[in-house]
Amino acid sequence: MKTCLIVDDSSIIRKVARRILEDLEFQILEAADGEQAVETCQRELPDAILLDWNMPKMDGYDFLRVLRGLPGGERPKVVFCTTENDVAHIARALQAGANEYIMKPFDKDIVEAKFQEIGLI
Repeated sequence: MKTCLIVDDSSIIRKVARRILEDLEFQILEAADGEQAVETCQRELPDAILLDWNMPKMDGYDFLRVLRGLPGGERPKVVFCTTENDVAHIARALQAGANEYIMKPFDKDIVEAKFQEIGLI
């Protein structure tokens, strides 16, 4: 079974994403901010990461830069999931190593389509 780390400071978003991804047969790990996500990835690299942009302590962009520098950190597929919708944010996320980008609010169809596009399902 593939694993997905959901990184978001909103417990409601994590809960919604968990339900969607469990239905897609992912084992779920959670982190409330980028620092927790780094600690999780240092213990166990997931197959996928659903990543919020705006979080306390360490935002998604900084987390992604740290992740890609970890041993094996190039392997997880990263999907940014955020309310930031301008082209500059999207370009910045992709340059930092994100594989895809989805907007909040999202639903199962959107998540499933993006995960299919990047070869996770």
